[in-house]
Amino acid sequence: MRKIEHIGIAVKNLETSNLLFEKLFGAAAYKQEEVASEGVKTSFFMNGPNKIELLEATNSESPIAKFIEKKGEGIHHIAFDVEDIHLEMKRLQDEGFILLNEVPKKGADNKLVCFLHPKGTNGVLIELCQEIR
Repeated sequence: MRKIEHIGIAVKNLETSNLLFEKLFGAAAYKQEEVASEGVKTSFFMNGPNKIELLEATNSESPIAKFIEKKGEGIHHIAFDVEDIHLEMKRLQDEGFILLNEVPKKGADNKLVCFLHPKGTNGVLIELCQEIR
C-alpha cells in the first residue's frame, strides 16, 4: 500500500452534505458520480493532497443505506492506493485477511476496488484502490 487514497463518509443526503463540505473546504466537489452496481452516488473533494468521498445510498439495499441504518452518518471506509490490486489481494489473503470480493470490481473515480472485511481489521472497512490503466 502506497498511501491513503481517500476517506469515505456515508451521508444521508448528498446535496446537503456537498454544501456543508464546500463550506468546510472552501471549494466545490471536483467530481460527482453514480456507481449503480453499489447503489451509491458519490462526490469527491480535495483538501490539500487529501481526497474525501461522500457516499449516499440510491436504494435501501445499498451497503451505505445499511451502514447508516446501523451506525448513522460518518466515516465508512479508508481507501489505500495500491500499484497492483491483484498482487495486493493475494498478499493480504495469504496473511489471513478476509476479502469481501474475490476479484476487483469497478468503483468510482476510475478505480478497481476490493474491500477487506472489518472483522479482521479492528472494525475498519478497508478499501484497496488501483487506477484503471
